[in-house]
Formats: sequence, C-alpha cells, structure tokens
Amino acid sequence: MKTFKISAVILLILVVLLEIFVFKTETVKQIQKPIVSVSSFSLYDITKHIAGDSVSVVNILPFGTDPHSFELTPKIMADIENSQLVLYSGAGLEPWVDKITFKSKVIDMSQYVRLRKIGSHEFEHHEHHDKQCAHNEEDPHYWLDFSNMEILVNVITKELSAIEPKNSGFYEENKIAYIKMLHKLDRNYKKYLSECKIDTVILNHNSLGYLAQKYGFHSESLSGLSPETDPSPKDVKRILEEIKKDGVTTIFYENFVNAKLMKAISKDSDVSADVIQPLGNITADEAEANATYEELMYKNLEKLSKAMLCH
Repeated sequence: MKTFKISAVILLILVVLLEIFVFKTETVKQIQKPIVSVSSFSLYDITKHIAGDSVSVVNILPFGTDPHSFELTPKIMADIENSQLVLYSGAGLEPWVDKITFKSKVIDMSQYVRLRKIGSHEFEHHEHHDKQCAHNEEDPHYWLDFSNMEILVNVITKELSAIEPKNSGFYEENKIAYIKMLHKLDRNYKKYLSECKIDTVILNHNSLGYLAQKYGFHSESLSGLSPETDPSPKDVKRILEEIKKDGVTTIFYENFVNAKLMKAISKDSDVSADVIQPLGNITADEAEANATYEELMYKNLEKLSKAMLCH
C-alpha cells in the first residue's frame, strides 16, 4: 500500500511537471511568433484572415476608439517597437506616425491603392471645415473600395510570406479565399444597389465616397471628411433641403460621433436616423462579437439598400 502511494505521488509530480513543460513550451512559441502591428480595422481583418495564428497581430488603434482622436500610449509604442512589420493606412489618417522612429519594416498602405480624388464641391466643403485636418484632397476611406481591398490582400500576403516563408502556401490559400469573398461582396453591392428609387445618401461626415462612386449613388454630408468639425447653420439648412429635394427617408451617422445634431435633423425632417459603419474602426461590442469586414459590409449593404428603396 505504501509503495502504491509513493508511485501515485511520483505519477502526480510527473503529470504536473509535464503540464508545466507544455505550458512553458506553448508560452515560448507564442513569444516567438512574429508580431505585426496594424493601424486600422481593415488591415487587421486582412492580416488575421491571411495569417491565422501564425503571427501575433497588434491592433494599434484599440477597438472602440475614435480613429480621428486617437493618441499613442507608451504600451502601444512598445508593441510597435517589438513588431517585425508595421502596416498603417496612410493618406493623412495617422499623423502620429511622424512621432515614431520605427526599428522594423513599416509600410504606408495608401501607396499601393487607388485613391479617390475629392470633387470640387466636396473639396470646397472639406477645406472650409477641416483647415487643421491632416487629410488632403484625396479621400482616405479607400478600404471601402473592394478592388483596393484586394490590392491590400496581395501586399499583406507577400509581406507575411517574407516574414514566415514556411507558411507561404497557407497564406496563399487564405488569400484566394479572402479575394473570393471580396468579389462576392462586389457582386452583391452591384445587384442590390442597381435599381433604387432614391439616389442620395446623407451622412454626418463624408465617409462613403468610394461606395457612392462605384455603385452609382450620391453621398452628401453634414461636415467634410472629418467628423470632428462643427457644422454651420448653413450646412444644416443645406442638408434639410437635400432631404426634401431627394426624398430621403433615412440619414446616417457613425458610432464614434456625437449624433445629437443628426438626430435633431431626423426629427425635424420626419425621417429615420441609423448607424452606418465606415470601418475606420469597430466598436468594443463588435469586437466582442468577432465582427468581420465581410459581415459589417453586408450590414451596410442592407441598410443602404433599404434607405434608397432599392429592389
């Protein structure tokens, strides 16, 4: 009996030691994973889908944070410093980039995509409101163009393969699947926005220019490209006139803005007000639900189709 107890104790010790060894091994593996830091939800979504668990993806812009008022913290700067690759949106969206001395490879992703030039009417309105804004005459919301997203997918797959060559086949398979998803999104947007009774979408700020240009509707905004600007009484009057002229039934605002004025306009005009997701960042609740670019873009399509009375 005594021998049995000793054997049981020894077996227990061996099991504990084995668990400790496995835990330490897994911890070391996690620590040894390459770190890739990204500055926007679209870049995060692509990288996570292509890389899977082969790299640690650091989201520089925490979920639930307004991308227009974001400021770096010491922790985020440390994460960036430990990264082997840093991907940021560019096109004037991240003025904080100039405050960092990067030790790793850093890529301005806007250099690869087709940026939409702001029209003369848009630029006059943008310039009036956004004199302190980091934007220029190019629309920075380029991830809402699925062809631009495909370009980003190709670039990110190539960069991940350079970091982890042994996983290049895995990355290529995931790239193909992601691009198929983007093509399907494009087909559905064309299908469901092709015949609409209303051709105007009104927003708090001009974030849907790429979608409007590609799928043949007009987007009008209370402010310019930045949601932080304060609209003038003239802007409010202009939007009220647009709602009446175009027969608009729904106006949109974003999660990270003060929607008080848009809701007041909604009430005064007797139209609905709803949230649209331009995907500069996602909310904490969306992150908790593991929301994806695909899922959120389909929700946007459903809302746009309903607002414009599309068939």
